[in-house]
Amino acid sequence: MKRILYLLLFALPQIVNAQTTAQKLERAYQILVKDEQAKYAITSLCILDANTGKVIFANNENIGLAPASTLKTITSATAFYNLSKDFRYETKLSYTGKITAEGTLQGDIIITGSGDPTLGSWRYEQTKENNILNQWVVAIKAAGIKKIEGSVVSDDSAFGTSTIPTGWIWQDIGNYYGAGAGSICWRENQFDVHLRAGSSVESEVQLVKTVPQMPYIQLVNELTTGASGTGDNAYGFLPPYTNIGYIRGTWGMGIKKSGISLALPDAAFDVAYRLQDTLKKLNIECTKNASSARLLALEKKQISNEQKPLLTIFSPTLSQMVYWFQKKSINLYGEQLIKTLAYKQGKEASTKNGAKAVIDFWSAKGIDKNALNMIDGSGLSPANRVTSMAMASILFQAQKESWFSDYLNSFPDYNGMNIKSGNINDVTAYAGYYTAKNGSKYIAVININNYSGSGISRKLFQVLDALK
Repeated sequence: MKRILYLLLFALPQIVNAQTTAQKLERAYQILVKDEQAKYAITSLCILDANTGKVIFANNENIGLAPASTLKTITSATAFYNLSKDFRYETKLSYTGKITAEGTLQGDIIITGSGDPTLGSWRYEQTKENNILNQWVVAIKAAGIKKIEGSVVSDDSAFGTSTIPTGWIWQDIGNYYGAGAGSICWRENQFDVHLRAGSSVESEVQLVKTVPQMPYIQLVNELTTGASGTGDNAYGFLPPYTNIGYIRGTWGMGIKKSGISLALPDAAFDVAYRLQDTLKKLNIECTKNASSARLLALEKKQISNEQKPLLTIFSPTLSQMVYWFQKKSINLYGEQLIKTLAYKQGKEASTKNGAKAVIDFWSAKGIDKNALNMIDGSGLSPANRVTSMAMASILFQAQKESWFSDYLNSFPDYNGMNIKSGNINDVTAYAGYYTAKNGSKYIAVININNYSGSGISRKLFQVLDALK
């Protein structure tokens, strides 16, 4: 009897504390749902005990909502499970034909991609554009090549020609965050456009330059100057594989940043173009224009299978990529990862197959597949629908894995929590982990769709603050 009383006395404070936390969450949540901004919204909250997986408080946890970028937490976890934290992409440089005694390559230089989203990225020292180009040039020179009777060709065939998920909207496509995904990426498939506002409202905005120069793309500038304080409302409309695009919207007077970033319409062609241009500057001339497997296919041509290797470049590890994927919410990485999952299964590397691979994987681990209606891997599509319970359950399972520390390290720090944010039109969501001062650990997923006004994040954090 004494032992039973002792155990009860020991457990009672924990039970009371758990009840108090649940009550605090419920009160804070009710304040949110009764807020004027949430009048026509759907809200969802799921808080789990991170040690046991037990639900502490939940509401609308089984209603599928647009998750925005919190979907990246699922894509990242799935990639860790299926590719391993040390997984690296390979990009191969080779040549076709033969090299004469005089150093003339009677053939082409071939760049073959396998989906590396970091090639040419400025985020890692080894992937920076100049570093990659220098390595390729050194390899070409080491082979004794002084002239090329052919061109530089990107083999972008592995992931097919469909680069944009069908659920993305026109306003996003053409801007850096809506860049398409393919088997060859370059500079994270984006370039910069420097702008200068006019001297008066509605006057013409000057397109100063592009960085780098894009001589093969024509940009039609339809931007007008916005009033001081209106900021950046400029969007690029630049479809995949085009050479003409439009910039529309307003660019406010007094804006501090230099311009906007647009999506490369054809990253595979651009990397071939950059290498060929670099070789030209070093007096290694090509007799034909830079090209790609896709462009050759339009001419009923194909790349020769008889290739001789020059160099293989490896990407950073998956852990390093996921770090930036979640910290900076890079949509391109998510689309590359789910296509890679499909490709590794021997299936067509499409977004649809990649999303199915994610859903099937979690279904096999006990998550109802109907709770994961995925259109893409990044959350950019407003048509994605994921329940907060499914997302919280995946976050709970991830804690058991050897790669969890790397996964957790990729979550941004918001509101004193390791939590990933998500924002698209009238959608704001957060998902992640929190350890309270008393040592209690929680998994939190909160989501609101179709709210009105701005500043909703502060009100979502007030709900999550009930855990503190």
